[in-house]
Amino acid sequence: MKATILHNPACATSRNVLALIRHVGIQPEVIEYLVTPPTRERLVSLIRRAGLEVRQALRQNVPPYAALGLDDLRLDDDHLLDAMLAHPILINRPFVETERGVCLARPSEAVLALLPPLRTDFTKEDGQVVPAVSVADSADGDVTRPPR
Repeated sequence: MKATILHNPACATSRNVLALIRHVGIQPEVIEYLVTPPTRERLVSLIRRAGLEVRQALRQNVPPYAALGLDDLRLDDDHLLDAMLAHPILINRPFVETERGVCLARPSEAVLALLPPLRTDFTKEDGQVVPAVSVADSADGDVTRPPR
């Protein structure tokens, strides 16, 4: 399976998602989006395929958000996209794409829906354990989320 991640190595969630992808045996294409931002077309595609509105893919806790007045709900998607492309730090992350779809992997476990089953436990940077899924947990053996 192929995977692509829009990654920020300074973000713990992004690092955990990248490690989860690798944990299931996939070496993803890693795009450090602050260095190599996506094109407008690619960003729009990722947002739509993830089932999000543009505003949902916009980070609010970074300086450009307030400085650009992006909390104004009258701003349309084109304005928000322009801001995200001019200031890639405004793009929420990590976006992950596989043949199963696209997601904004927040929380990091959201990426499990796009990956093969987690066969061994995974420990996140903060020590939280994401439990493995056994084939016995699913009739078809293709479980992508930990049991509850």
